[in-house]
Amino acid sequence: MGTPEKFTEAMFANYRAAKAELGYNATYFLKMLNDRKGVGTARALLASPRHHDGYTELYKLQRLDLSVEALVLNEEWRDLFLPEELDIARNRLREAGCDETGRSLKSKP
Repeated sequence: MGTPEKFTEAMFANYRAAKAELGYNATYFLKMLNDRKGVGTARALLASPRHHDGYTELYKLQRLDLSVEALVLNEEWRDLFLPEELDIARNRLREAGCDETGRSLKSKP
């Protein structure tokens, strides 16, 4: 099982990847990470009844693999979250046509 500290590091790594690879600078997400750390940020975003802005942006960029939802479903981090939180993450990714890693389930022509 991963630790909350390592999960926070993984969240920062996804933030950096989105910025470097996509030019997406998620400033509110970064503030949340600094204030609440990784698990607290993930829980707050999953508790929202609507998709958070970062999820929406990553969806548009076809990179839900960098989403909080995909990260919490990673086997290393699952034990840090409640079953209900994992269900929310799983359902959001399924609604987007993705598997638990955030990769599209749609076949490519």
